[in-house]
Amino acid sequence: MSTTPFVVAADLSAGHAFPRRIAEALRGDDLHIGLTQLEAASEHIRADRLGFAAWLRDLIADDAAVTEVAKRSYWHPNSFAKIVLHAGVEPEFRVRLHVWPRGETPSRGESNPHSHRWDFSSYVLTGTGMHMVDFEEATDGGKPYQRYRYGTDPANPAALVADGEARLKRRGVRHVHGGDVYRCDTSVVHTVRPIDAGLTATVVVQGPRRTPTTVVYCEPGESDDQPNFALDGADLVRLVSEILSSLENEVAP
Repeated sequence: MSTTPFVVAADLSAGHAFPRRIAEALRGDDLHIGLTQLEAASEHIRADRLGFAAWLRDLIADDAAVTEVAKRSYWHPNSFAKIVLHAGVEPEFRVRLHVWPRGETPSRGESNPHSHRWDFSSYVLTGTGMHMVDFEEATDGGKPYQRYRYGTDPANPAALVADGEARLKRRGVRHVHGGDVYRCDTSVVHTVRPIDAGLTATVVVQGPRRTPTTVVYCEPGESDDQPNFALDGADLVRLVSEILSSLENEVAP
């Protein structure tokens, strides 16, 4: 399994009005970006779905922007796309689009229990919703896992480094439905998958990195070599076009 290091670079989308409005929602009256500000940014996206759709439409019409966004995006090994639409510097944030294409069976999603180095808020843009299971380490009971950390190897920040064995037990199960906003901080260990096999997309507003490393758990015998795959411009245009079509059908009389 690998992850994409957090690199903030020049962003061709920075001049667009929509990401500027997200940045304004994040700033608020406090320079600190916490869960409250991230949730406010997600609520802004939910309140202006047409504006968000217009941003997506403008993005895929711009060949240079498509190339830039595709370079920093990828396919997860479980066959869903993580698309970084915007990388902001002041304030430091990212807007990511996670897309589970239609399939014959529901996607496994992010099936390895994991945490994050950053807080985030997420809006279920289209689809039935997301199924999430929260976990915690236990001294007895639970299920055995191999614990890994990423961000610990300076030569390869995306590498998973073995960190002993652990037992995990469930803390709770959540269903977040289409149109809902939910938020998550760095302390949460969870799995995430779409509820059904239909097209599902979430918009994630990601805050600045809070911790140098985070944790991933694999079941005994499961390989930690689960590489991401490149996402090209054609993939990006196709996925965004499917989302736009879905949004248009939702508002059609």
